[in-house]
Amino acid sequence: METRQIHIGSLAMGGGAPVCIQSMTNTDTRDIESTVAQIQALSEAGCDLVRMSIYDSACVKAIEQIKKKVQVPLVADIHFDARLAVGSIEAGIDKLRINPGNIGSREKVRNVVAAAKEHGVPIRIGVNAGSLEKQLLEKYKGPTAEALVESALGHAHILEEEGFYDIVLSVKHSHVPTMIQAYRLLAEKTPYPLHLGVTESGTCAMGTVKSSVGIGSLLLDGIGDTIRVSLAGDPLQEVPVAKRILKAVGLREEGVEVIACPTCGRTSIEVEKIALEVERRLSGIKIPLKVAVMGCVVNGPGEAREADIGIAGAAGDAILFQHGQKIGKVEGTDLISVLVQEAKRLACQREQERL
Repeated sequence: METRQIHIGSLAMGGGAPVCIQSMTNTDTRDIESTVAQIQALSEAGCDLVRMSIYDSACVKAIEQIKKKVQVPLVADIHFDARLAVGSIEAGIDKLRINPGNIGSREKVRNVVAAAKEHGVPIRIGVNAGSLEKQLLEKYKGPTAEALVESALGHAHILEEEGFYDIVLSVKHSHVPTMIQAYRLLAEKTPYPLHLGVTESGTCAMGTVKSSVGIGSLLLDGIGDTIRVSLAGDPLQEVPVAKRILKAVGLREEGVEVIACPTCGRTSIEVEKIALEVERRLSGIKIPLKVAVMGCVVNGPGEAREADIGIAGAAGDAILFQHGQKIGKVEGTDLISVLVQEAKRLACQREQERL
């Protein structure tokens, strides 16, 4: 579902642009050195957009210095205080995350919109299940999908009445089925780009599962222009998960995908150990490549025939195959080195073909 396109600095969002990945710093924004270091690490990991909490005037003052030291577009996350929103825009922020109904009087909203228009700064309206208006909770008897959508559209209408349309919407919930339902309803009712995410998804293991199901389902429906995998802990954990979700649904082809069998009694090589090491050694490759590690030769080459290169265990050694066809045999002590070498050779060959 194609949405309106907006621009956040040099980053295009919506309107057929690639789905972008975002995350959020957990440093004290006033600690410029720590915040810059985390933003740079997120950017290097593959984050396209980074959000920061802006909760006082010292945070606003830090924006200008942070902007000078990073390349990735930055988002100011602001609650209740219109002055911080205007100050962030004037300090050079690339995008705001606010709920216009929560930042004060209509005059204050007009001041924020005027500054956003002048500086070309889009605004994301971020509605969460935990912050719904009391009247909507009473109307719908809880944080339902319908309540989330009505809240988002109501906040958007406030901006539209001020002639502002560079808007992004999100309707996050920690309950995955409700989150999916809310975004599907919202996609039917608005042309604005949608930011997908499961709020309060939990620690890495559970959060990865919930985000993959929720975000992945919507992306497969053609819904979503930007995503955040919200995990409790180091935000650097979020980016690889987001990249893998995009790869799994066919929206990003960059890098190596390691295919590995679930193992059974016929397995004759250490599949998990080999796969993890191969994945680590090939992590720097940007060319799309599928590499397979299969435990036995019974189904190995056939089940992984889509792989560009792979091995299948055979009595402690392995056969080497390419697109399901055997091309050689590898001794057990050389499995990782040979597979990595062949994968790098193919990647180099494809790189040359692109030139």
